[in-house]
Amino acid sequence: MKPLQTGLALSVTAALFYSLCTFIEIVWPAQFMAFTNALFHGMDFRALQSVAPHPWRDFFSALTVIALWAFIMGAFFAALYGALDRIRLHRSLNYG
Repeated sequence: MKPLQTGLALSVTAALFYSLCTFIEIVWPAQFMAFTNALFHGMDFRALQSVAPHPWRDFFSALTVIALWAFIMGAFFAALYGALDRIRLHRSLNYG
């Protein structure tokens, strides 16, 4: 597993899904809020909902943070996986 490629793949995936989530929230706000409430065991997030549109700079700021964080996590995961493979730790955990 290559750290930079894995990091980039996770970063792009996270950015795409965050963008899709934002798009759904803009197009179907009521359904999105109902889904979010259900996802978090019925907690009511409607009090946090704003009637004013969100500025695009907020979207791009969050997108940048999520993409960067996902890149770091993906690269770290691949590097750790490679390190464990070199010391053959995970092979001793084979249950098959």
